[in-house]
Amino acid sequence: MDVITVAQRIAAARVLLGLVLVASLGPGCSVKKIAVNKLGDALAGGGTTFASDDDPELVREALPFALKLMESLLAENPNHRGLLFATASGFTQYSYAFVQQDADEKEEESLAAAEVLRTRARRLYLRARDYGLRGLDVAHRDFSVALRRQPKEAVSATQKKDVPLLYWTAAAWGSAIGVSKDNPELVADLSIVEALIDRALELDEAYDRGAIHAFLISFEAARPGGAGDAATRARGHFDRALELSQGQLAGPLVSYAESVLIQKQKRAEFQELLQRALALNPDAIPESRLANLVAQRRARWLLKRIDDLFVENEAK
Repeated sequence: MDVITVAQRIAAARVLLGLVLVASLGPGCSVKKIAVNKLGDALAGGGTTFASDDDPELVREALPFALKLMESLLAENPNHRGLLFATASGFTQYSYAFVQQDADEKEEESLAAAEVLRTRARRLYLRARDYGLRGLDVAHRDFSVALRRQPKEAVSATQKKDVPLLYWTAAAWGSAIGVSKDNPELVADLSIVEALIDRALELDEAYDRGAIHAFLISFEAARPGGAGDAATRARGHFDRALELSQGQLAGPLVSYAESVLIQKQKRAEFQELLQRALALNPDAIPESRLANLVAQRRARWLLKRIDDLFVENEAK
């Protein structure tokens, strides 16, 4: 089966033609602005092309060009909210799937090489975070400034239409913190991530088949001053994420196994959940195909390390 479909080739040709036309227009031309907006709209709505792909390595090679193209268009129109969302989510996903995972896999071979990759992952996550904040600033004047001063009060002004940006900004920021545990200044931002993701949950807890709950599975362990047992809270988010995704997404299974079951040293359940993740058919939800393939890659990597992750077999 061809990975690049005829429709995708046509779409790519249209984008390239648009770029040629834009480049030929003068800097102050209103037609240029219209062209930039049209291209921006097309790129901002084109995420499903990558999300439904069945070849992660093809996406790994294609995404940098797409992301740099979106950045170029944002230079022409800095307030294009759709592009800001697409760029924030795109950099976050690229960093997680193709930089952070590479770093984790590289660590056994070379700690120094892994740290170089994690530093790169952090920079990409922070770039994604900044695009997300810019998108929220477009809708809510000086939002990012208010967020740093009084996070919970700042997010109270957001609405359901802001949930995608709230989620991806929190995901990028939280991921940057996750690979920067030796950076106290960045770790101190956890309360801001908490405000963003909790507001997203409050506004639309079912967003993107339970993506917010899936994020919160791992976040609960780091939540500052969370009430009750973190593992119990994570379990609640895990159950809800499975319900909202109808059990068709591997991400929640992998996240719960890695975030909770290793800490609890529950080897048998860890292995069972990861095998469930690997047994899922990535084609069951085409628009989540790539996400499932990425999660399954991490599941295989975790299973290979099972003897290192668990001190001893559980008592029979």
